Amino acid sequence: MKRNLEKIRQHYDHVAGVYDSRYGGSVGNRYHGHIRDHVMRCLPPGGDLLDLGCGTGLFMAHYLSNGGTAVGLDLSYAMVHAARFQNGLDHVMAGTADRLPFKDESFDAVSSILAFSYVPDPAAMLAEVNRVLRPGGRVAICTLGRNVFTSALPAVYRLGERVHWRRIGVGDFGEHYYTEEEMEELFAAAGFVETKVNRCSFAHVNLSRPIFDLAQRAEPLVERRCPYLAFNICASGKKER
Repeated sequence: MKRNLEKIRQHYDHVAGVYDSRYGGSVGNRYHGHIRDHVMRCLPPGGDLLDLGCGTGLFMAHYLSNGGTAVGLDLSYAMVHAARFQNGLDHVMAGTADRLPFKDESFDAVSSILAFSYVPDPAAMLAEVNRVLRPGGRVAICTLGRNVFTSALPAVYRLGERVHWRRIGVGDFGEHYYTEEEMEELFAAAGFVETKVNRCSFAHVNLSRPIFDLAQRAEPLVERRCPYLAFNICASGKKER
């Protein structure tokens, strides 16, 4: 697993310079914005936030625009550099989520967007999240979910790596695609209460603009009536007071 983490770090070091362009523009901004809104609704506004797997700081910047403070942590040194010098975020550092360099009860909110699937020990990460949250604080995680579409992705990404398909997130990284039941069990084992787990995202950033537009129009109906077709999972919980 250490080999996988080093491989993930090298991949995101390589793509850090173009990462924001993936989530900019019409399609990328709408894709990331939809996930961001799901996570924001689960967190207290105006508090002290820790964003795990913060990348270039896109979610941090959004949280800060609504008041409060934000600290980011990412595995990739190049992502940390981009967050600091490209996006002007001062409180960003490199590290892993299983051993957080913060004191107990330091934050009101903890977020993680599309990074949890790479974590080799999710139980250890959630235990650390619980430790650094203040009583009554909340955590919200959006991660890759398992469904009929995503079950084939590991094989596709392995093939993509072999043919040198240089796209963000494409590679044989050993990532895990979660079910709702797995997320509920992990949150309960870490001691969180008021846990909520739901699926989100039907329109994917890799789709062409016309197809993305159609998928996004169908997204509310899919998430409400056919959630299994949505490919991300958003899980949230509260630390007991």
